[in-house]
Amino acid sequence: MAKKKGESWEWLKALFIALIIAAGIRYFMFAPIVVDGESMMPTLHHQDRMIVNKLSYTVGEPERFDVIVFHAPEGKDYIKRIIGLPGDKIEYKDDQLFVNGKKVPEPYLKEFKQILSEGNLTYNFDLSEVINNTTVPDGHVFVMGDNRQHSKDSRNIGPVPLEEVIGEANLIFWPVAHFNVLE
Repeated sequence: MAKKKGESWEWLKALFIALIIAAGIRYFMFAPIVVDGESMMPTLHHQDRMIVNKLSYTVGEPERFDVIVFHAPEGKDYIKRIIGLPGDKIEYKDDQLFVNGKKVPEPYLKEFKQILSEGNLTYNFDLSEVINNTTVPDGHVFVMGDNRQHSKDSRNIGPVPLEEVIGEANLIFWPVAHFNVLE
């Protein structure tokens, strides 16, 4: 009897340790997220399930075109693409991105632009028109959804403070047909 009790106790300890490790990984390293809405189409679809890498910006810096998850002002978490980094001057003219005065291609929008029957995917603007500043403020990023005509992003909510960024979302795991690692 004592042997069974000792064995049961060892199993309980192992299970407890496994739960603590799993919770630590979930809380500090990686977390699942469900895409809500169509603001990132065609890259991401409504109800896609992704993994958010919470360590990505603990050990590195955000890069232009990273897809990130952040706490939005309304208390929701948003998923968008980084367009501007701190100090960048951003401008859109004739559906073309200009960063610090240089034309920058956005290959992830090519498919969506071909679908458009008329007009531009992204309306013309510069930062001073949307955030009352000529550059992205220090400690912030300027984000936009890939579905530019139907996205609530930095053009509406302003630049995103880096401390509000949860992490980089770069793995779609469900549905299986959408499985993809974002670059």
